[in-house]
Amino acid sequence: MSAAKQPIRAYGDRRDDGVLQLSFTLPVPLSEKAKEAAQQYCKALGLQDVKVASAEAAAGQYTFFVVYARSPVVLDYAAIDVPEVVFKKLGFDELNQLIEAELGRRVVVFGACTGTDTHTVGIDAILNMKGYAGDYGLERYPGFEAYNLGSQVPNEELIKKAVAKDADAILVSQVVTQRDVHKDNSRHFIDAARAAGLPGKTLLLLGGPRVDHKLALELGFDAGFGPGTKPSQVANFIIHALLKRLGKEPAGMHYEGEPT
Repeated sequence: MSAAKQPIRAYGDRRDDGVLQLSFTLPVPLSEKAKEAAQQYCKALGLQDVKVASAEAAAGQYTFFVVYARSPVVLDYAAIDVPEVVFKKLGFDELNQLIEAELGRRVVVFGACTGTDTHTVGIDAILNMKGYAGDYGLERYPGFEAYNLGSQVPNEELIKKAVAKDADAILVSQVVTQRDVHKDNSRHFIDAARAAGLPGKTLLLLGGPRVDHKLALELGFDAGFGPGTKPSQVANFIIHALLKRLGKEPAGMHYEGEPT
């Protein structure tokens, strides 16, 4: 028997009204004609009851719009199937105790913002001792030996240093996403990792503002972590995955029906 359908629409003022708020920029100066262009653009997208709520000049010959409109689109939420990172999260002390009991050594993790990307905010939040939002970074865990190589690290250099320390996991952070440069660099990393024989041996993780688990899997990584990810989530996933590979995953550590 097929699962019951679960139709959903966008929620604006009331349930199922289909109202959206969207923002965009058009390469024309602010004017009444520009506002009309914004309305026609939205109507061409299939939107209805289009209202330009705000129009502001941006960088001279550009206009930034905020628009409210109604969409007729209805989705069947029950039919959506997407991979998720699912595991039972342990607390700081519990996780360190599990590492000591089941592995008996520190887990080696390398991380960097690779390629031409100069932003370290993501990898710092996960690895640095202070962590993020009151959640300790991996450097704070007695059970982890974490190496943060910073930004603009060539993929081959990150892999070389990780291999030299027999790393259990490598974290790649990609913050800059213009023209999908994060995807191109991530593919390059995976190519280099395959050349070094890492897939299946070393956990390969990808993180960034335009990253999710589905994209990471498509690119060849073991898992992906997007905006708002806390260090404890990454720490738990690494230990969960390592123990699973070793056949040491404690009963009750994972959830029934988790992705394989």
